[in-house]
Amino acid sequence: MPSGIIDTHVHIFPPEIAAAREEYRARDMWFGMLYERPDYLLASPDDLISSMDAAGIEVSIACGFPWADPGICREHTRWMAEVRAQHPGRIEFLAIVAPNDPSAARDAEQAFDLGAAGIGELNADAQGFDLRLPGSISNLMGVCRERSKPVMLHASEPVGHIYPGKGTATPDRLVDLLRAYPEQPVALAHWGGGLPFYELNPAVYKVTRNVVYDSAATTYLYRDAVFPAVMGIIGPDRALFGSDYAVLRQDRLLRKVRQVVSGDADQQMLLTRNARRFYRLDGLKEIAT
Repeated sequence: MPSGIIDTHVHIFPPEIAAAREEYRARDMWFGMLYERPDYLLASPDDLISSMDAAGIEVSIACGFPWADPGICREHTRWMAEVRAQHPGRIEFLAIVAPNDPSAARDAEQAFDLGAAGIGELNADAQGFDLRLPGSISNLMGVCRERSKPVMLHASEPVGHIYPGKGTATPDRLVDLLRAYPEQPVALAHWGGGLPFYELNPAVYKVTRNVVYDSAATTYLYRDAVFPAVMGIIGPDRALFGSDYAVLRQDRLLRKVRQVVSGDADQQMLLTRNARRFYRLDGLKEIAT
């Protein structure tokens, strides 16, 4: 069954949070908004593994939830480290850190020592930091750079429909952050809120040329043509397959990729090679062609 395919953006939750959903909704405004409906799945590791097996995905990178409370961030991160140890070669994780908290750099260091592949999904609206004031998270970005660990950020398009969790992490604000940290490896979720299209502007491309973009929540945001369109602009080496499971089904999005991305080489880069390189997932094999 192992395929080499990597899903770079999924969410899983500890059983204590799933069992006390309403309590955590009261404790965290963003969580309360996104998980208002009781039928929205707070996926467990077993749920995720079952989904991966059904889709033919070998590895998923879990990113928990962007809690505002640093204590919940630490607890969720430690739990994901335990999950990684229980599912070697199947589940990796990104540490959850409250970026403007005084303990952010220390928390990141501890998470890297536990095996975190990076930091994410950072969310400016959910966690109360301003992308237009990038110096406010300099301590966190500094330790990530020192440890050669990437950062994944939530991004949102400035036009289109309104939906829970959209936020204000729009391309103009993201460029402000990227300009301040030109050497930091950054992944922007949700196709960067449309930022790849602005890369046709040379001034923008100068800032974003080392950024990678993931496809999380594609079905909610764009037509399927976004895959070849964005890869045609930024190149096939800067796109990552991400489903946003359990928001979207992994198998359905993977089938769309197979339909709209032409050529074995481009599929290899999107589905495995780019993630292996960006997140330094050494030892994972490539997908069969």
